[in-house]
This record gives sequence, C-alpha cells and structure tokens, in this order.
Amino acid sequence: MFARNRSRKILIVLGALMAMPLGACSTIGYYGHLAHGEFAMLAARKPIARVIADPAADVQLKARLQLAVQARAFASDQLQLPRNASYTKYADLRRPYAMWNVFAAPEFSLQPAQQCFPIAGCVAYRGYYDRNRAVAEAARLHSRGLETWIGGVPAYSTLGWFADPILNTMLRWSDDDLAATIFHELAHQRLYLKGDTEFNESFATFVQREGLRQWRAASGLPPADDADQQRSDQFDQLVLGTRARLQQLYASGLPPDAMRLRKHEEIQRLRTEYFQWRDTQWHGDGAYDGWINADINNAALLPFGLYHRWVAAFAALYTTQGGNWTAFYDAVAKMAQMKADVRLKALLALDETAK
Repeated sequence: MFARNRSRKILIVLGALMAMPLGACSTIGYYGHLAHGEFAMLAARKPIARVIADPAADVQLKARLQLAVQARAFASDQLQLPRNASYTKYADLRRPYAMWNVFAAPEFSLQPAQQCFPIAGCVAYRGYYDRNRAVAEAARLHSRGLETWIGGVPAYSTLGWFADPILNTMLRWSDDDLAATIFHELAHQRLYLKGDTEFNESFATFVQREGLRQWRAASGLPPADDADQQRSDQFDQLVLGTRARLQQLYASGLPPDAMRLRKHEEIQRLRTEYFQWRDTQWHGDGAYDGWINADINNAALLPFGLYHRWVAAFAALYTTQGGNWTAFYDAVAKMAQMKADVRLKALLALDETAK
C-alpha cells in the first residue's frame, strides 16, 4: 500500500504530463500507461533489509542485495552521489526488462523521431512498461514510413521524483554490472540536462566507469578485466563507422533507389567487418551475433554513441578537477548551463585533450 504522499506525487506528475498539448487520444492513453507502470513498480517495492532478514528469501538474492547495499553506500560516501531512498528497496517485476524503448527514424536519415516530455525533455525514444505496447507502437510508426527498433531496458532513473528500487532486471549480470548500474542511475539524479541525451548518458557512463574503478580498489579487488569493455568499445566503433558513412550517403542527393542499394551495401559491409573482428580479434566470441544477424536499420543504429560519445571528455574534465567529485560535478553543471553550441565546443576541446 502506498503512503498517501507518494500516491499524490504520481497524480501530480501525471497531471503535469496531461497539461501539455495533446495531439490525439492515444497520447492520453500513453501517459496513463506510464503512470500505471510506475505505480505498479513502486507498489512492488520491499525494503532490502526486510528481504535480507526473511529466512524464506533466496540465499543468492540476499547476497546480491547485500552487495547492492554496499554499492549504494559507496555511491554517496565516496562518489558524492545523492543520498536518498533510491536503491534501498527491491522490486521483482516478474519480467526480463523494466521497460522497452522504441526508436524510430526515416529511411534515409539518422535523425530520431524524438519524443518530448515536460520532465525529461526530448529523448530519442519512447518507453513502454509492456512489450506488446512497444510492438504496437513500432508497428504504428512503421505504417508511417519510419524504420523502428525495440530495445529492452534493465533499469532507469526517475531523476529523483521517486525512490527508484533495485529491480530483478538488474540482477542478471555480474557484481560489477550491478554496482555500475547503481552508480549510473544515481548520476542521472545528480545531474540531468533536458533535451541532450548524449551529454546525459556520457556523463552517467563516465561516473559509472570511474566509480566502478574506485569501488573495486576500495574493496581490495584487482583492476577489472577490461576485455569485455574493449570488445564493446570496438563494436561501437564498427557501428559508428557505418553510421558516419550512411550520414554521408544520405546527404549525397542520390536518387532513392540508388541510395537504398548503397545503404544495403553499407549494412552488409558492417556485418562482414563484424565477423572478421569476431573471428580474428575476439577469438570467436559471438556476444553481438544476435544484434548483427537481426534486421539492421537506421533506428537500430540510433542508440550507438548515445552512451559513449563524450565519456573521454568527461574523463578529461575529471582529471582537470584533480579527481575531486564535488568539483567535477560543479564543472559539469556549469557546462550544462551553456548554450548548446558553446557546450559542444567545450566538449570537443576536452575530447581533444583526452587523445
């Protein structure tokens, strides 16, 4: 049962969403879906301490939640991330992902069909708590001539509006991934710039990576084996190279049929390059086979770069602040207040110093 003030808070947020201009009744239904999904997620929460104390609770679950408690404390004590009720409770959603994000883009463009919200600003996707709704939305966008892609999301932040819980969807991976996810999501609560997904995700990814490095050192663990991270970065570079070539193609002014053929060739080139890397550099590790063998279109390419474009720039900024988290956050906040073109120049300059 919700406390009255939390139920009221959901209604306030929903009211703010409803107050914006609506283009269709489906928009009202979407916001209702968001409110219902968030309400259900918060209703499923249980204090982590209660789960750990429950003799009937799964032993492995208790161990993972104890780790989460330690990482949560480290996030506030050492990384200067928000000290609040987020990630002090656990919720089992009984599904593999917290949400499913729908990305969409035109056939000959890598500009996303953006979705704008009063609280979060404009983002490159639309999220759903129900996969069937995401599939239906993708079909609707496809009928309008847009290419679509659906990606599962294991965790997300409500930016401090609610006390976000540890989710069962966050427990599938390693201890490092669990701690890193907590750091990442709390970073969004520390600072969020409406309308700039690359800035927000790169910032949170840097906090996640540096935070994990410090977490392991403080826990007496050796530096993490970065082989998986190297493969991930290399895969991103392969995909981003394809995106860059496609952007040039789409700006070329070729007739649609010729452009469509060239686009197909570029996607096939990506697949060929991937299998060469997999078999020669990654010793046959097929971690990305599922994505590469599925349908690849502009929408599927959109998420790449969102999380990593400015990570090196933020790392350089952290160094210039002497590795002081408070000074770093203050510097990032100042960048967030800059006009977009000025902020871009500052990020490019930092990116250059990192090379």
